Amino acid sequence: MRFFNEKKQTSPTSSLNNPQYPQNYPGANGYYGDDVPVAAGYDDDLHVQCPSHTTERKLVTRIDLHVVPFLCILYLLAFLDRVNIANANVYGMSKELGLTGDKYNIALVIFFVPYVLFEIPSNMLLKRFRPHVWLSINMLLFGFTTAMQGIVKSPSSLYATRFFLGLFETGMFPGCFYLIGMWYRRHEAQKRYTFFFCSTTLAGAFGGLLAAAIGKMDGVSGYAGWRWIFILEGCFTVLVAFLFFFVLPDFPEESKWLTEEEKSYVAARLRADQGHSARERAIALKDVGNVFKDYKVIIAGFMYFGLIVPAYGYAYFAPGIIKGYGYGPIQTQLHSVPPWAAAFGFAMLLAVLSDWTKKRMPFAIFSICVCITGFAILIAVHDNEKLQYAALFLVAMGAYAAMPIVVCWFNMNLGGHHRRSVGSAWQVGFGNIGGIIAVFAFLSKDAPKYTTGYSICIAFTILSIVACIAYGIACYAANRKRERMAVDVGLTETEKTELGDMNPEYRYLL
Repeated sequence: MRFFNEKKQTSPTSSLNNPQYPQNYPGANGYYGDDVPVAAGYDDDLHVQCPSHTTERKLVTRIDLHVVPFLCILYLLAFLDRVNIANANVYGMSKELGLTGDKYNIALVIFFVPYVLFEIPSNMLLKRFRPHVWLSINMLLFGFTTAMQGIVKSPSSLYATRFFLGLFETGMFPGCFYLIGMWYRRHEAQKRYTFFFCSTTLAGAFGGLLAAAIGKMDGVSGYAGWRWIFILEGCFTVLVAFLFFFVLPDFPEESKWLTEEEKSYVAARLRADQGHSARERAIALKDVGNVFKDYKVIIAGFMYFGLIVPAYGYAYFAPGIIKGYGYGPIQTQLHSVPPWAAAFGFAMLLAVLSDWTKKRMPFAIFSICVCITGFAILIAVHDNEKLQYAALFLVAMGAYAAMPIVVCWFNMNLGGHHRRSVGSAWQVGFGNIGGIIAVFAFLSKDAPKYTTGYSICIAFTILSIVACIAYGIACYAANRKRERMAVDVGLTETEKTELGDMNPEYRYLL
């Protein structure tokens, strides 16, 4: 079984007249490109025997099977436990708990307070304690917290559980992206990133189906149907967390299912593409500061920030919007499924095309424009429910296709463990401030037109487009500047490792 089809590569003749080195391999001309050694031969740089092309294909397949599925399931459950409050609200949660006025919005926004603040510390701890330990422990805790939401009795107790849910989920998304990025080359990564990210769309689809089924348990053991949504989904997450302690992947250097030769080759192929990883060096506070000296990092935060507002606006309020079309609770949940399914298919299509062309910016901007089109229809059309429902497809497809592209684009342009760990956490942490805006953009008093909410979403998607263009120009300018420099810049290998993607020999993907 294979998740993705790899494009066959050949190794061009090196300027060093050594057929074992591709033209873009470090040591040939100091350029970290997309071609790496794939033919059998001795890698003189790392002193390892490179597997044959067939062996490499099998090795990448094994990586896919060990890395991608488990992280997808993890984040599917994390996102489901985060947004199932929208499904629960359809079944009368606000009415039973007395969430009048903006209390429901407050319950949503409290989640983002720890979620924004602790992204960077969580990624630093993930590197220290190893991914399978850190991620599975947090998974157990956010699953338990989700179940506790099913027994709350007041708004204040709901607020408390939402706060701790945000705290324990804080490292899931950036941590998984960080981990995936340390396994794949840049032109291989978008399909994996998008497949992982599409766990959110599957969570949205499954969430609607599960809520439709679980809602029928209303009254069982004296609990309302909305309580069972939290209890059952949270308990299932706890059970999976115990299993995942043993199956979640670690970084390549410490994975037990690779031989020493395979570990060396994985390191070689990634080093050829991205430079030294510096896995052995701990992340210090000065590393955090050094990352933020690069203005491209700040811009990348706004790429994601602009997309979070429409993405969470849709995730949290789509069931309520659909309910406003006159559907009952069960029909509302069922009608919430198709847009998520369409978003999955559209996102994977763009991911395959993006990896094939080795381009990110055009696909990010195109998908954002699809999202804007959907919001424009929702603002302009109020008397055609079928067209309004179709517009929800465009919103979900555009937002949830663009998000993995901008995250993959930025993450895979970061070189080394310390820059990728801090940078990925920054982008996700800063971006999720948009979640706070999203939950107050759609207020009950604006129903059913939600003109204010839709307008806010359009403004932030435009901000994301501007940031994408700015980041692309910055990467292009950096590449051009480095191409004009001398090949030998007089840096030692240790200095190059410390610089990561700031190394003059590094080239950014556009």
